[in-house]
Amino acid sequence: MIRHIVFFTAKDDSGIGQIVEGLSVLTSIPHARRLEIAYNRKSDQLGNEIDVVVYGEFDSETELAAYKTHDLYRQAIRRVRPLRELRFAADYDLSVDVHFAGTAGVSQVARRSGPARGG
Repeated sequence: MIRHIVFFTAKDDSGIGQIVEGLSVLTSIPHARRLEIAYNRKSDQLGNEIDVVVYGEFDSETELAAYKTHDLYRQAIRRVRPLRELRFAADYDLSVDVHFAGTAGVSQVARRSGPARGG
């Protein structure tokens, strides 16, 4: 599974709602397993510059590529680009790129890569 995470900053605070609205069309694209558009809560003690977050899950690189070439994706870009200052994006493959996971995933990682038990 591919995770796609994008962070946006607005040129002006008054445009944050318009960015969320512009990005909301992305949720109608059928290629994502899950897609969320969210306001950043700005509760981090070190930095709160990010205004809007897009979080997506895709079954494959092919599905992510199809999402990025969909007409609604291009429509969202046209609506949001004039309103945003910065955009940061990251994609990673859950089965290949993750080296450390939280409590629930640690045992799965250890079983895959650790020595055999009971020997």
